[in-house]
Amino acid sequence: MPIDLKTLGLFLVTALMEILGCYLPYLWLREGKTIWLLVPGALCLAAFAWLLSLHPTASGRVYAAYGGVYIFMAIVWLWAVDGVRPTGWDLLGSAVALTGMAIIMFAPRAA
Repeated sequence: MPIDLKTLGLFLVTALMEILGCYLPYLWLREGKTIWLLVPGALCLAAFAWLLSLHPTASGRVYAAYGGVYIFMAIVWLWAVDGVRPTGWDLLGSAVALTGMAIIMFAPRAA
């Protein structure tokens, strides 16, 4: 089961766009920041949808596998942006999610 770094990178950028697309409105709603954050937030969510469409496999498989990458990126965000160090359980859960993503995306398939 070879790991395709292009696919993995695409998933990581996709997750970053989704997280930013949700975080920017959060800043407006919960932190009292400017409403103008909705504009880049909407652009990030549009980029997220577009990036998901770039995968050359069935959409359902992409969406299922993407969930594992999203979990990993959310834990990275927890540490990098929220300043909360992930627990061992957070890291184990992320590893399980990424393992699931790898199985879904990179397992051999009949042509």
